[in-house]
Amino acid sequence: MPKSHDLARVEHEVGLDHADHADHADHADHADHADHANHARPSHGDDERDVLLAKAIPVAVLLLLAVLSLFVIAPRTSSTAFHASTIESLDQKKSTVMGLVAASTATSAAITVLPGDVATPIAEKLVDLSSDFLVVVTAIYLEKYLLTTLGLVSFGFLVPVGCVLGAAAVLVARQSPWHDRLGGLAWRLALFGIAIFLVVPASVFVSGKIEATYQASMDETIAQAQSTADAMGANDDEATTSTLSSAVTGALNDVRSSLNGFVEALAVMIVTSCIIPLLVLVFFLWLVRVLFGVVTDVPLRALAPRSLRGSHLH
Repeated sequence: MPKSHDLARVEHEVGLDHADHADHADHADHADHADHANHARPSHGDDERDVLLAKAIPVAVLLLLAVLSLFVIAPRTSSTAFHASTIESLDQKKSTVMGLVAASTATSAAITVLPGDVATPIAEKLVDLSSDFLVVVTAIYLEKYLLTTLGLVSFGFLVPVGCVLGAAAVLVARQSPWHDRLGGLAWRLALFGIAIFLVVPASVFVSGKIEATYQASMDETIAQAQSTADAMGANDDEATTSTLSSAVTGALNDVRSSLNGFVEALAVMIVTSCIIPLLVLVFFLWLVRVLFGVVTDVPLRALAPRSLRGSHLH
């Protein structure tokens, strides 16, 4: 009996040891699982830091672009040295137009010596053409001034403001309606600034290709008008009664030919100096809309008088 009592006590102690080991193992497993869960699940502070870092990088890039545009690109693109080749092309075009003005004016003055009123309508038409050529000269000067001015406006104002608005859109929460508004406005300003900056150089390039085709014709018109004016002056000094009729007929034929050349040259200059720049601007705005989905149209309702705007509401 004493031995069996001792054996039972030993078995009880061994059972207690096994229970202690099992409890210790369970606590260790729970601690390991808790530590693993804590490591696997990021803290709230880590989430905020990642969000701030994700916003800080694009904001810094946009602000850097704004500074570069304002202090580096704008001074360069608004200088005449940057647009030297374009200004040279415009000066050549201006010289051609001024030559046409001088030739048409000289021809108009020369045919006034013809007897009677037979040449008066042609002389008046040539004077009108001279006025039209001056409109082309004005458009050329406007293109020269816009070269440097648009560079300053685009990269000194529109692009930097667009970058700043883009940075503000990044900082605003995506759920806010201001996120899309600021982002869309930023895209519009930046892309519109780049588009208007490229209008004049692109239009001058396209105009140069067209003018190269008709340059020989315009030079021939100037030379023919000058020779006609010189010949009419010589005939006026040497004309006699017998040769006056034939001289007048030949002079009128030459003047009509010169007039046709002037009209053709004027049409080419109006297309290259007035119409092509507008078409290039429309093309760039259309290209921006197609590639980036940025709408640059002006609502027609905004252009209507105030009295008409209220009527649409009823």
